[in-house]
Amino acid sequence: MGAPADAAYRFFTRPAWLAWGPSASAQALQPGFDKAEYLELLRLHARMGGPDSMWWVGIPKPQRFALAYRSPTSPLDNRWDLWSHPGPQPQAVINLRGTTAKAESWLANFYAAMLPAAGELELGGGRKFAYHLADNPQAAVHAGWLLSLAFMADGIVHTVDSCYRRGTRDFLIMGHSQGGAVAFLLTSHLRNLQQQRKLPADLRLKTYCSAGPKPGNLYYAYDYARATHGGWAVNVVNPADWVPEVPLTVQTVHDFNPTNPFVGVAATLKKQPFPKNLVARHAFRQLDGPPRRAQRRYQRYLGRYVGKAVVKAVPGFRGPAFYPSSNYVPAGNTVALPADATYYAKYPNDPKQLFRHHFFQPYYYLAERLP
Repeated sequence: MGAPADAAYRFFTRPAWLAWGPSASAQALQPGFDKAEYLELLRLHARMGGPDSMWWVGIPKPQRFALAYRSPTSPLDNRWDLWSHPGPQPQAVINLRGTTAKAESWLANFYAAMLPAAGELELGGGRKFAYHLADNPQAAVHAGWLLSLAFMADGIVHTVDSCYRRGTRDFLIMGHSQGGAVAFLLTSHLRNLQQQRKLPADLRLKTYCSAGPKPGNLYYAYDYARATHGGWAVNVVNPADWVPEVPLTVQTVHDFNPTNPFVGVAATLKKQPFPKNLVARHAFRQLDGPPRRAQRRYQRYLGRYVGKAVVKAVPGFRGPAFYPSSNYVPAGNTVALPADATYYAKYPNDPKQLFRHHFFQPYYYLAERLP
């Protein structure tokens, strides 16, 4: 599975595909959450751990898709798979791995300062990654997950283009946990390449982020919602899972649109009669100061300090200046799974098992219970 990417493309021409034809669906990819589709994606995604992985114990094998290619790992231990379904209406899945036990993988999570949603990263060795994930100049995204995407993007785009030239028009993007976070950004990247006519306009993209954390700020979320409008992206969440609630959010008055009631508030308060002006200005500073200091510390520790370790893992890495915000919000259309009393009886809260509600098995169990 570590062969060059072109080996994956030859999979699409194998005679073995003809044997699958009668059972393959001729229906084109449809918008909206599809229970059967999500369960199949969980089945194949769980197999990223290898043939004997504990991660997919109790989860059946994929029924429709077969593994066509597995990429090498990146410097931050990211990896992606190509899964394929043949027939009159072939489909492919770009499957993004989540966090692993390696320190480099966790670095990607903790490198949580924001970078502008459009710019360029230097990856070392003269390699660069130009990206445009949102049009709004106020949009910003998670630095670590953007760097994770940067090392995989070219291979994915090359694969999508090759599959398209061989007749595949429908592509599903799937990621769980950190893989879900990167799936948000990959979706934005591919859709922007379509806008630039670097990918075909009739290429259909549908995204399932599973247990996806918050990928960026409010203005990125707005752009993502616009780009995937009509049911072409969902984030499936177990309400008992804490991972979709991170990264920590710090909102300041500078995170609002330029026209807002806080513009010029200091000057307005200063004009109030004495001593009301002193009291009002003190009260405003008490409200405004703590989140601003928290945001600066956020950027200092999860940006500059963690960034030093990132540069050791990725020699030559250099990105744009951090965006001065930590206002992380969820993105995309959320599908909340039914974590009720029956679920908690099977998966009770246990402070010693922090990832109990985050693993594939509880997600698969809950998804099966959907109507």
